[in-house]
Amino acid sequence: MVKQLLPEEIQRYSRHLILPEVGMEGQIKLKNSSVLLVGTGGLGAPLGLYLAAAGIGKIGLVDFDVVDFSNLQRQIIHGTKDVGRKKLDSAADSMLDINPHLEIVKYEVALTSDNALDIIKDYDVVADGTDNFPTRYLVNDACVLLGKPNAYGSIFRFEGQASVFGYQDGPCYRCLYPEPPPPGLVPSCAEGGVLGILPGIIGVMQATEVVKLLLGIGTTLKGRLLLYDALNMKFRELKLRRNPECPICGDHRTITKLIDYQQFCGIMPEAPPPSAEEKKMTDISPKQVKERIDRKDNFILIDVREPHEYQICSIPTAKLIPLGELPKHLSELDPNADYVMHCKGGGRSAKACELMRASGFKTVLNMTGGIGSWSDQVDPSVPKY
Repeated sequence: MVKQLLPEEIQRYSRHLILPEVGMEGQIKLKNSSVLLVGTGGLGAPLGLYLAAAGIGKIGLVDFDVVDFSNLQRQIIHGTKDVGRKKLDSAADSMLDINPHLEIVKYEVALTSDNALDIIKDYDVVADGTDNFPTRYLVNDACVLLGKPNAYGSIFRFEGQASVFGYQDGPCYRCLYPEPPPPGLVPSCAEGGVLGILPGIIGVMQATEVVKLLLGIGTTLKGRLLLYDALNMKFRELKLRRNPECPICGDHRTITKLIDYQQFCGIMPEAPPPSAEEKKMTDISPKQVKERIDRKDNFILIDVREPHEYQICSIPTAKLIPLGELPKHLSELDPNADYVMHCKGGGRSAKACELMRASGFKTVLNMTGGIGSWSDQVDPSVPKY
């Protein structure tokens, strides 16, 4: 049964209704349409707000994260009062505040090969607001297998891109990126940063494409990759063609079901947790580092973050050597000295430890949790970012 517009909705959508390309017929079509939004973070925030305002009848939300202070610089669907809440609940409240006529379906799960097809099959369009390669390939493949259009966007630092994949025999994400980059080559936004306004611009582009797809109007980004450079305020466009050899959308499909996308992207399964003895040999807690500093132990504390991060906060006794510059500085360091490495959260310093041990350094420990845990456990005056 087709849902009709209520009198209040006619007033709400009046600026749509007077557009000949939308009108009553188009707005009713939007009310009877459904969109799955994968992620309610940077891209998902503007997507959720504008799709709600546009009058999409049913919006599914997939997320399992909670709101953190560091999200608020760009994830405008959440507020300070929401810190610590589930993003699903915060996003749904904001969307329903804009438009109480929505039906919102929450999926508090990570999208996986086991559940993606069951979740996506009930929606007309998928909007990909994810920030990692395994999930992007998963969303792409599931959409192609189900014949669902994928409104795609991605962001990094000052640059973003948007397209529509898997629509009317157009190219898919694999046609653009047949292989994922090597693990660790592309830093996450948490490591590389992102201009807070950028996801708003790219997310609004995705929302625009979603509405056009549902209404069947205009020229979509099918077969085009729109590139945006916020730093220089420039747009570029690349033509995309469906690859006839593509394993998922090509002429001779070899992928007929969802695969292990972590393995495809070269992300190995987590190793069994190290024993207490092994952890003692490789890790050191911030409290233990503070104790060694107070005792004036003979060791060298090295901060492997970037200089602009060091300006935000630092441990006074730490020597700054960014991870990317560490290899050329190894010859300046004594391989027989004791070292403790730290970064923001522990990931980059763990890589630094591996590099130094492989280069013959005998005693190298990783400060667990990085300077964020230092702030939690040792000195709360050190700001977290």
